[in-house]
Amino acid sequence: MKNLNPDVDIYIKNAQPFAQPILRHIRKLMHDGCPDLVETLKWGMPHFEYQGVFASMAGFKEHAVFGFWKEDLIPGMRQYIKEKEAKGLWGRITTVDGIPPDKDIIAYVRVAMKLNEEGVKLPKKTPKPVVVNMPDDFMKAIRANTKALETYDNFSPSQKRDYTDWINDAKTDETRETRMKTSVEWMSEGKTRMWKYRTK
Repeated sequence: MKNLNPDVDIYIKNAQPFAQPILRHIRKLMHDGCPDLVETLKWGMPHFEYQGVFASMAGFKEHAVFGFWKEDLIPGMRQYIKEKEAKGLWGRITTVDGIPPDKDIIAYVRVAMKLNEEGVKLPKKTPKPVVVNMPDDFMKAIRANTKALETYDNFSPSQKRDYTDWINDAKTDETRETRMKTSVEWMSEGKTRMWKYRTK
């Protein structure tokens, strides 16, 4: 294997004992499929690049993860995806046997290479609508203050949710009442829930 990054060596060496053979095996398959790949560390995790990033892996306390960046465009990969199990594409990997067959991974690497060579981009995902769970009594309190209502009506859905989540997360009735009063006051001043954290 060429283009080995010493930082990735250190990452694997410092990984949990069970994860080390998994990470080494994945790394070898990446190089077998793409001899010209470049290894990098991004966000503290090993990434594999060839004309752009195409895969990444990581080792955690009790499992390892691995995934391709453009998995939705790689034929045949869907059968292995366990995205609900962990953040990695193939779920919580605890042994080398927990990843797909070597020949399949190498084939996926070659498809990922070609996608990057051709500059293929992932289609933009339609963002999920922001759900605002507005309590009736909170809405009533806002409507009782003309300035607060005007501010609220001009908020984006996420700004509205910042306030409603804060109210709904209150542990006691007293806290909830205090938060509602504060929220109306802030909105009457044209403030978002996170106004204190905005940079000038």
